[in-house]
Amino acid sequence: MNAFTRHLSRCFLAGIVALLPIGGLVLTIVYLEYTIAQAWLAAQDFYIPGLGILLAVAAIYAIGLVVSTFLGRWIWDRADRLLGRLPALGSIYQTLKQILGYGEGRDAIFQRVVLVPARAPEGEEIGLVTSEILEDGKPRKLSVFVPGSPNPAAGRLLIIDPEAARPISTPVSDAMKTLISVGKTPLIPRQGAPRG
Repeated sequence: MNAFTRHLSRCFLAGIVALLPIGGLVLTIVYLEYTIAQAWLAAQDFYIPGLGILLAVAAIYAIGLVVSTFLGRWIWDRADRLLGRLPALGSIYQTLKQILGYGEGRDAIFQRVVLVPARAPEGEEIGLVTSEILEDGKPRKLSVFVPGSPNPAAGRLLIIDPEAARPISTPVSDAMKTLISVGKTPLIPRQGAPRG
């Protein structure tokens, strides 16, 4: 009976994990379509089902096109700074950016990316350094958050020796993309990152 329960649980969880992306995609499409249709398209003289999604895709593409040019990046950088300076909302904006991995450095939630020994002895896991525990001005221990995949919010916090963490020169945002895509977006660190 115990083996049957384990088999049932494993298959049930595998089914949920397989359906999550499809369900998430369907819910996202339905939500976008409903929101756009109710907000603006319903006031027009005509409406074609799916037009809201097409407009959303076109808007996202246009924003991507703008921010991938030199002038667009300059404008986006100015807008980013302006949003960061807004009273009350600016701190929320900065926090969301850091949680998503777009804030790095000493003041960010995640300072840098490291690889830490995995539970299985032959592997490594992606870790995000959150702070250093100093003693006599030198790092004695590192606080490293090991995110889950594909849900980075479900992870664990490790307190480890600095020597146990292998730094890699990869932006936090790229590490997040790798985790969310379950490795489909490869984590390609540049070689020669210093230990620390």
